[in-house]
Amino acid sequence: MSARPSPTATLPKSGSAAPLPSVEAPLTIEADPRISLRAHARHTGALIRRNLLWIRQDPESMFDAILFPVIFTLLFVYVFGGSIGQSLGGGQEAYVQYVVPGLMAMMGMNMAQGVGTGFNTDFNSGVMDRFRSLPIGRGSVLFAKIAVEVMRMLIATAILMIVGVLVGFHITNWPGLFASVGLSAVFGSALMWVFLTLGVIMKSAQSVQAMGFLVLMPLQFGSSIFAPTKSMPGWLQNFTEYNPLSSLADAARGLMVGGPVAHGLWVTLGWSLALTLVMAPVAIHKFRTKS
Repeated sequence: MSARPSPTATLPKSGSAAPLPSVEAPLTIEADPRISLRAHARHTGALIRRNLLWIRQDPESMFDAILFPVIFTLLFVYVFGGSIGQSLGGGQEAYVQYVVPGLMAMMGMNMAQGVGTGFNTDFNSGVMDRFRSLPIGRGSVLFAKIAVEVMRMLIATAILMIVGVLVGFHITNWPGLFASVGLSAVFGSALMWVFLTLGVIMKSAQSVQAMGFLVLMPLQFGSSIFAPTKSMPGWLQNFTEYNPLSSLADAARGLMVGGPVAHGLWVTLGWSLALTLVMAPVAIHKFRTKS
């Protein structure tokens, strides 16, 4: 029994070669630049859920958020608390009231560095190439990453406050405490745009971590987070005046335990706005154009 010819088959004419079958080009899906704001929000929510599920399957990724506040609080309170507390006129108890708000300011910076290394790892593993092949808003991937890291930062801050209370920190102003947490989250999320950019342009997670170390160490220790700046050299005091971490630590300290707030608050908000306006478009552009 002969096979029936396909209805779409074409017979070659006499003396002519049979036509070669056409090969269609692979379909490339690109994000529609006209994606609505509602669609962006939906995509961001789906990616947030994906990142949270990933943390659920890899609980070790939460070790930094859980252990950093415990280690730093115990280390600085029990190693430096006695000597620095004497300069504050109250011993270790006075230092606890001083350093805990400062450590809250530092949490955002540590989490920001983590988002850069994690983002770079996702790129090298091919996860981000998959996301960029989907018809979703490019910014949704970055916004979802920042949202999850802010959640991790809030968990780290809650652990910090629990440990702080256990070592003697007295919460006397609950509205000021929540305002300090919000201010730290705003500055931390703005700083994450810087590290997201580094995560895109750097070749490896180790490079992002090394660059973050070079940036974070001078900002952390050249600030009022761990100790008052009055005993520092004049040139270093000038640096601390323009250091956003000093402004954030001073604002959090004023809100939580009393003291001047306005200057540190406005400087921190100004830095946060400037970093977001400058680095967010850069990070999104680099993410779109990375080959």
